Amino acid sequence: MADNDTVRFEDLLERLEQIVRELEDDELDLDRAIARYEEGMTLARECQRRLDDAERRVERIRRGEGGKIELEPFDPEGEA
Repeated sequence: MADNDTVRFEDLLERLEQIVRELEDDELDLDRAIARYEEGMTLARECQRRLDDAERRVERIRRGEGGKIELEPFDPEGEA
């Protein structure tokens, strides 16, 4: 799959679901199963990272002052 930063979240999730189905089929030899597992874990981490980023963005919007929506650019480096 292409660089994960350029791939839509939905496409990452679809690939992850495909990997799960392949692993559940029991048709893969050990080496391919391990490779799929590795790929799946990488995709799962990326999906979780994106969900965490989206949650932080929503939280920033909700914290706008005076009932006014304020958008603040997300800076992952600035988060602690």
